[in-house]
Amino acid sequence: MNFDFLFSNLPELTVTGLAFGAIYALIALGYTMVYGVLQLINFAHSEVFMYGTFAALWTVMALGGDGDVGTGRTIVILVAALFAAMAMSAAIALILEKFAYRPLLKRNAPRLIALISAIGASFVLAELMGLRDRVAGWFGLEDNLSEYVSGARINRSMPSILQRQDLFSIGNYRVTTLDLLVIGSAILMMVALDQFVRRSRLGRGIRATAQDPETAALMGVNATRAVQVTFLLGGIMAGAAAFLYMLKIGSTRYDAGFLLGVKAFTAAVLGGIGNLRGALLGGLVLGVVENWGSALFGSEWRDVVAFVLLVVILLFRPTGILGESLGKART
Repeated sequence: MNFDFLFSNLPELTVTGLAFGAIYALIALGYTMVYGVLQLINFAHSEVFMYGTFAALWTVMALGGDGDVGTGRTIVILVAALFAAMAMSAAIALILEKFAYRPLLKRNAPRLIALISAIGASFVLAELMGLRDRVAGWFGLEDNLSEYVSGARINRSMPSILQRQDLFSIGNYRVTTLDLLVIGSAILMMVALDQFVRRSRLGRGIRATAQDPETAALMGVNATRAVQVTFLLGGIMAGAAAFLYMLKIGSTRYDAGFLLGVKAFTAAVLGGIGNLRGALLGGLVLGVVENWGSALFGSEWRDVVAFVLLVVILLFRPTGILGESLGKART
C-alpha cells in the first residue's frame, strides 16, 4: 500500500473525488426517487444518463464548439448543451415510464417482472445507440448524419470547449474552474430538487404516493402523475450529470452508462436508498473513497474499493448512512 503517495496527493485526490462523486450523486437521485415512490430499481436509468451524454456531445458539435469561439458563444453553447442533455434524458425517462413500467403497474405485476422489464429496456436503449448508424441508414439519412452516427460502437469525444483555469490552491493542488463547476452545480441542483420535493404541491404528492399510494389517491393525489413527475425529475438530474460528465471526462460511447449506473446505484444504497440527501452524501463519499483507494492500492483496484465500501456499510448499517425513505421525509 502506497501511503506516501496518498498523503502527498491528498488534496488533489479529495477534490477530484468530490467532482466524480457529484456526478454519481446526480445519477443516484433517479434511482433513489423511483425506489422511494415505486419500491422498484430502475436499472435502465444508466441509459437515461448515457443518452444525455450524446445529446450534450451532438449539441456542441452542431453549434460548432470545436474551436476558439469566444466567451459569449462558449456560454451559449454550454447552456444549450446542458438543456439538450436534460431534455433528452427526461424524454427517455418518460418513455421508460410509459412503456416499461406503467402497463405492468396497471396490471399489478410482481416487482420482479418490472425489474426484468427495466433490464430489457436497458439493453434495448444501449443497442439502439450502438446501432444508430444502421437506424439512420433505414431512413436514408446515414450520409446527412454521418458526423453524428459514424463510429457507433466506439468512443466519441466532445470538443474541449471550456478552458480550465486555476483558481486557488489546496495544499499542492490547484483547484480549477471545472472542479468548482461540477461540485457546485451538483450541490445546487440537489438542494433545488430537495426543496421542490419538500415544499411544492407536486413534491408533496410524490411523498404522499411514496408513503401510502392508496390513501394518497383517496385524498385526490394523481398517482400516475406523481410517478411521471418522479421519472421526469430523475431524468433531468441524469441529464445534468451527463453534461457535467462530458465536461469532466470528455468522451462517451453506447455502453458508457453501465459502470456509471452501477456506481450511482451503489451511491444511492450507500447514502440510503429512497433518501435524496443520502444520494448526495453517498455519491460524494463514494467518489472520495474511490480516489483514495486507487492511490493506496493502484488504479486497477478503484472499482473493487467502491464495492467493498458498499459491502462494509451494509454489514453495519443495512439502511445506508442516512437511511430515511422518501415517504417519511420531514417537511
